[in-house]
Amino acid sequence: MRSGYEGVAFDLDGTLYPNYRLNIRLFSFILKEWRLLSAFDKARKVIRKEQETALPQGDFYKYQADIISGIMNIPAKVLQEKIDVLMYKGWSSLFKNIKLFKNVKETLAALRKAGYKLGLLSDFPPETKLELLGISGIWDAALCSEYYCALKPHPRSFLELADAMRLPPKKILYVGNSRAYDIAGAAGAGMKTAWIKNAFFPGSGLKKPKPDFSFSNYRQLYDFMIN
Repeated sequence: MRSGYEGVAFDLDGTLYPNYRLNIRLFSFILKEWRLLSAFDKARKVIRKEQETALPQGDFYKYQADIISGIMNIPAKVLQEKIDVLMYKGWSSLFKNIKLFKNVKETLAALRKAGYKLGLLSDFPPETKLELLGISGIWDAALCSEYYCALKPHPRSFLELADAMRLPPKKILYVGNSRAYDIAGAAGAGMKTAWIKNAFFPGSGLKKPKPDFSFSNYRQLYDFMIN
């Protein structure tokens, strides 16, 4: 084990598998539902901005639907049902043949064998995706930031992850593909950070917080933590 680390935690989308593979499959859906997707993206930006002052209280999904309702001028109750069907459930049939990045499974198995605890934190519910990717059941904790009304990069969900892993944040290396959300959020919670570079846009996000370690493929992460 690498000295000073007792756990390794991961983001999911774009970190354990390449986003473009899912986006290609979602192309027709994106064309059909572009207004909802645009409003959803704007709402998440509003939520992240409001988080800087105070976290929302109560039902996160109602809160999110209310913001999208204001953007689209559609009743929130109608939108919440549509968002649940399309954004949280409708993609699952398209996800079945999505492949992980090369050497992800081998690296996770090696980390577990070496004695590291494994964690996962995503901005979307991870359970179904992990099952379809064939990597469920291996995590000490697999959480969604929405459950805590604290989207990345807010530190609360990262601290909840550390608590669920039963480790102090400083003993965890958090791996993500977004320097603005993953690296900034994990570092803000006191974790060490590793950034997986985007193969198509390797220079993206360079003005964002600097990670403790950068890598381009999972063999490099394996070597960093195991060898």
